[in-house]
Amino acid sequence: MIGNNDDADRAAVREHYASAAVQIAPDATAPRDAYCAPTCCGGDSSTSLKLGYSAEDLAKVPEGADLGLGCGNPQAIASLAPGETVLDLGAGAGFDSFLAVRRVGLSGRVIGVDMPAEMVAKARNSGARAGFENVEFRLGEIEHLPVADSIIDVIMSNCVINLSPQKQAAFDEAFRVLKPGGRLAISDVVATAPMPEVLANSIVALAGCIAGAALIDELKAMLAKAGFTGIEITINEQSAEFIRDWLPGSGAENYVVSAII
Repeated sequence: MIGNNDDADRAAVREHYASAAVQIAPDATAPRDAYCAPTCCGGDSSTSLKLGYSAEDLAKVPEGADLGLGCGNPQAIASLAPGETVLDLGAGAGFDSFLAVRRVGLSGRVIGVDMPAEMVAKARNSGARAGFENVEFRLGEIEHLPVADSIIDVIMSNCVINLSPQKQAAFDEAFRVLKPGGRLAISDVVATAPMPEVLANSIVALAGCIAGAALIDELKAMLAKAGFTGIEITINEQSAEFIRDWLPGSGAENYVVSAII
């Protein structure tokens, strides 16, 4: 990642997405773009529609759950079935978790994990207002999941692994909590070429899902080391269209793409 201090990088990401949850800058005297690329702190329904979600999907979630923070649609490959237990890594305000709980039904269960307390509170409040009983949101880090061993059928995540300063630990934890034969369905940003230092060392690019992206071969190696098999990473060639809007003028779209893992 951008620095030599994982805790500092993690704290910067936590502050960034905490501000997205409450829709204000961390310092009220500072301009919003001091912390955020134009869309990385929250889009709207049009953002999710561009990422492959349908208008029907958007209508199924509580108001305020869709902050437009994703880079794809992991629901499209998760193949969720009634009765399954799903874990949403970096659940944010609960958008994918609320969609998942409708697919697994009353016999299933969804657990969302995120590290900003503001995001967890927002998701919990939305779920309570909507009357969801089989979805819960836990405060925690994806490198140290507050989840027991071998209880999860499916892990989903949307544009979160790239933010982790310890990706191997995140994949190790994912493998630990999955049942034997469980599966991973992730949408994330991956690097296609080494980045220039101006991007690689930018805290805005880090929190904006750019600077922390790993090369595809590195991701495959980390997944295999964690124990995963049947690893497939498929890039979205059209993702440059929205990535260039994350940090306009930076050329980020020349170094990273959205992918399904």
